[in-house]
Amino acid sequence: MKGIAASPGVARGKVLVLAERSLGGVPRQQVSESELPHQVKRLEEAMTATREQIIAVQRQVSQSLGAKDAGIFDAHLLVLEDPVLIEEVHRYLFEHQVTAEHAFQQVADRFARALGSIGDDFLSERAADMRDVAHRVLRNLMGRSHDSELRWIQQPCILVAEDLTPSQTVTMDRKMVLAFVTDIGSKTSHVAILARSLGIPAVVGLQTASRNLRDGEDVLIDGYNGVIILNPTDQTLFEYGQLAKRRGTMEERLQEVRDQPAVTLDGVRIILSANVEQTNDTEAVIASGAEGVGLFRTEFLFIGRDTLPSEEEQYQSYRHVAAALKPHPVVIRTLDLGGDKFISDVQVAKEVNPFLGWRAIRFCLQQKDLFRDQIRAILRASAEGNVKMMYPMISGLEELNQANGLVEDCKAELRAKNVPFDESMEVGAMIEIPSAALAADALAKQVRFFSLGTNDLIQYTLAVDRLNEKIAHLYEPTHPAILRLIKLTAEAAQRHGLWVGVCGEMAGDPVMIPLLLGLGVNELSVAPPSVARAKYLIRRLKLCEAQALAEFALSCDSGVEILTKADAFVRERAPGLFEDKT
Repeated sequence: MKGIAASPGVARGKVLVLAERSLGGVPRQQVSESELPHQVKRLEEAMTATREQIIAVQRQVSQSLGAKDAGIFDAHLLVLEDPVLIEEVHRYLFEHQVTAEHAFQQVADRFARALGSIGDDFLSERAADMRDVAHRVLRNLMGRSHDSELRWIQQPCILVAEDLTPSQTVTMDRKMVLAFVTDIGSKTSHVAILARSLGIPAVVGLQTASRNLRDGEDVLIDGYNGVIILNPTDQTLFEYGQLAKRRGTMEERLQEVRDQPAVTLDGVRIILSANVEQTNDTEAVIASGAEGVGLFRTEFLFIGRDTLPSEEEQYQSYRHVAAALKPHPVVIRTLDLGGDKFISDVQVAKEVNPFLGWRAIRFCLQQKDLFRDQIRAILRASAEGNVKMMYPMISGLEELNQANGLVEDCKAELRAKNVPFDESMEVGAMIEIPSAALAADALAKQVRFFSLGTNDLIQYTLAVDRLNEKIAHLYEPTHPAILRLIKLTAEAAQRHGLWVGVCGEMAGDPVMIPLLLGLGVNELSVAPPSVARAKYLIRRLKLCEAQALAEFALSCDSGVEILTKADAFVRERAPGLFEDKT
């Protein structure tokens, strides 16, 4: 059976199928109008109890796995604070005159179905959070124990389920749950993230595994390739034993290079940074061996709350990250709201094409008070001496000049108040729209660096929504047009003495890294878990060879042919990075 590789590792054991954990349809029970205030009170008490339980789980995870993984449960707490959800439950309760548990289940189920049906990984994950929290609230309302937690498992097993919640995953005994398999889920789901932190092999997205597998069956789980093998033969067990040995050796090699510089065999130094979203991500950055932060996504300070963060709150967050990572640089991206990321404090009209609409720098230049607060906070944090700032979604010189003008205004304000900041703080522009790449020479005169956001650059250049499964095959990082836009940007940067980085997914893909370096990129920013792999590869190639690969790519008209050549190039120099059993 083939699914999605969610957490690496190989495990063999007996299947234990986790039965459906649903509470079922909560019976519709009418109540009198005079009883409605009591039902509201019951709901409030259940939600308070749920909050306390989630905070207890979060504290447990923080102690065992660290603050980053504990932060996953922030999303669960936000569900309990969602004013729209609470208001809708109250409305249903009074309109239909039913018990609190029936009203809550009806509304929570409707919200979860709506989120899950959109086909977006981020929103599907919010649906999973909703179901997890709803399950707890309903159990508290109905006075039932939380037997969905998995501490009761007494024999080593391969756990198989339709789905698992983060709450269940963190209660797994790693000696008892050797690996797990689910019908639904993605590589970026909270359950997958927790499985990787716990070191439990996992395969998700198998669709029918919980119906087709039976308790006691012998299975082998390949968390590297997303494969489930029923009744493995001796030959298969031998092959996977060899794979486990090779992966163990590979992990040791990755650990060896963690604290070494990212230098090519011909002596060229590449800056290898990490992408972060929250202040507590600094622990992961340090542990990864990254040289600072190449992308701090500040919008996550704004999302999921009723009020905007103050300038002071932002300053403290930015300063914390900068101080923790000194002397390494921290590149802070100004707000990239819009598209699929919104805040409740600002009313945004529904747009037909939100990714082409009021977002990122366009949003900030029209919400100047909000933008000034952020700019001042970043400038104040720059007093640490290692802060840089960049604007997202710049499309041309006019936007860039407007943004730079606001920065100069904010600097003047801080000077007048004798507030310290770094007068020479580097300001850069993200290149993620074709017009910006084509106008890179003009933009280069007004900034100190470029950072290529390859996710959007590919999407906008090829007119492909990569989350749309009907056209996802057209999302092609090696398309000749994409590579030529990257080359144009790098050449413009070089002419004007700027450095140019990449902070999109291409930067973390081993097959893409030599191409990017050969095209003239000299900084890569990747997710912390990808740092060691990228560094290992960089230290095993020569820049002159990467440049030859790029020359071939620029002269080739076929994206598939370029990808094949790039893949062979990397496999020849770092075969251990590819996780297969052959």
